[in-house]
Amino acid sequence: MRRRQFIVALGGAAAWPLTASAQERSESRLLAILLHGSRGDPLWERRLASFREELDRLGWVAGRNLRVELRYTGGEYDRLPQLAHELVSLKPDLIFSNTTPAIKALQHETASIPIVFVEVSDPVNAGLVASLPRPASNITGLLFYENSIVGKWLGMLKEIAPFLTRIAFVGTQNGFPYGYFLPTAKMIAPSIGLEIVPLPITSGEDIKRSIETFARDPNGGLLSPNDTTVEENRDLILTLAARYRIPAIYAFRDFVTAGGLMYYGTDLVTHFRRAASYVDRVLRGVNPADLPVEAPRKYETVLNLKTAEALGLQVPPSLLGRADEVIE
Repeated sequence: MRRRQFIVALGGAAAWPLTASAQERSESRLLAILLHGSRGDPLWERRLASFREELDRLGWVAGRNLRVELRYTGGEYDRLPQLAHELVSLKPDLIFSNTTPAIKALQHETASIPIVFVEVSDPVNAGLVASLPRPASNITGLLFYENSIVGKWLGMLKEIAPFLTRIAFVGTQNGFPYGYFLPTAKMIAPSIGLEIVPLPITSGEDIKRSIETFARDPNGGLLSPNDTTVEENRDLILTLAARYRIPAIYAFRDFVTAGGLMYYGTDLVTHFRRAASYVDRVLRGVNPADLPVEAPRKYETVLNLKTAEALGLQVPPSLLGRADEVIE
């Protein structure tokens, strides 16, 4: 994979320019993007397309008044320091990035270049901002999930599958989402008759081995929070959940549209679009230290009835009535 990477296609739209004339370079602003995900993945292309389209609408057009430097990690955590250093050395006007590990890597490199984030769940305790209303740093952005959402995920699993007694909690070992959500899950689970079984993973092989071992005992469900390694192995997790008939709830919408049972959360395509307004404001002179971190505006529930039927589950009318979308 080349170190300098630009997106090739954005949801059918024309690619962002790879080069700019001398006049354009002198008059345009430089936007650096570090994405903890995989280049060429249609999911990432849709998210970035929504970001680019909103920037266009706000008047920031690549090749006219905006230059873009884009890097993907391929989901590899150990690439973050190198890529963060590489982008900061370009002295961009602003850096847009996702996930707590990526923002921490960028924070290590600069305390002056503005950074706008998405997919960060606890920026205060992670040391990224002083507070949500007033970040008081060069970093701000959009909050993803707070740890209280774990109670909702577990409650929905118990509602759709009352027989469950054990929940596999799958996430990257030593990763932020895993360590952030796991203590809350362990605290809440006993009150609704559940036991949390931690399944720390670092790769697809770990996921396969851990879920196969977990499935040997009955009455098990699965919860995977917003985690890059989990998202990179979506199809494997869905295959294993179907094979071993494990009811599961996911933090990413595309898991359910691809055949998973249930999703509750906030859509990342919308997050990326909203993040463009933060980039716009900072590029126009707003200090990120004074720009409040924005909480999610809407959560949605998506149910896959075909998957529920395959698992032998009867979806309760109360849960069905709350669904924003039902896949049949």
